[in-house]
Amino acid sequence: MKPISLHGKLYLIPTTLGEMIPDDVLPQTIKRSIDFIDHYIVENEKTARKFIKSVNPEKKQPTLKISLLNKRTEESEFNEFIKPIFDGYNIGLMSEAGCPGVADPGAAIVKIAHEKGIQVVPLVGPSSILLAMMASGMNGQSFAFNGYLPIEKGEKKKALKDFERLSQEKNQSQLFIETPYRNNKLIEDLLANLHGNTQLCIACDITLPTEFIKTKTINEWKKQKVDLHNRPCIFIIHKM
Repeated sequence: MKPISLHGKLYLIPTTLGEMIPDDVLPQTIKRSIDFIDHYIVENEKTARKFIKSVNPEKKQPTLKISLLNKRTEESEFNEFIKPIFDGYNIGLMSEAGCPGVADPGAAIVKIAHEKGIQVVPLVGPSSILLAMMASGMNGQSFAFNGYLPIEKGEKKKALKDFERLSQEKNQSQLFIETPYRNNKLIEDLLANLHGNTQLCIACDITLPTEFIKTKTINEWKKQKVDLHNRPCIFIIHKM
């Protein structure tokens, strides 16, 4: 699509949290944006193209110009990614799942956009972090997302104890995630290291048909076995 103004805008385009019909969780603003945007910054070209096609099957794939932003991308490439904006083109920034810029490498692009005076347009869509918090029954007035826990056993134990202490001292719910194939091991660590009365919410496959969201104390979780292997999860703890 030809430039429509002197400067384009950076659109933050949420995606679904898994394999599902986009219309079930995404507003029409997503489709309308994809209709007029041909430049994209994404983590994976194949899945991005698949998502765009699912939202708008009529979109001509050969016209799409896609830049890859992942752990192998050099920071020196970022300015080149947003260069089309100064030629009048809009750019869509997409995450692999959920909202770009939140627990997502796209935050670096948004930062540069602000530094260069580019208008940033966030669009509405599913965030696993907020959806899990909403459904947890924990403190929605004060919470912190902490990303991934350390892998080393001793460091992980210390981190869990520290988050548990913070939750009690600040009355602040603590959220974190794990690589999906390590989920079951993390549950073992949670049950072994946290106080029996600490609350744990496990929110898995959010918005999908297999969605599983439950909040119980550690002692209660010890009585229930769950298999979360290779399923995207959010974990939240809170000690009163």
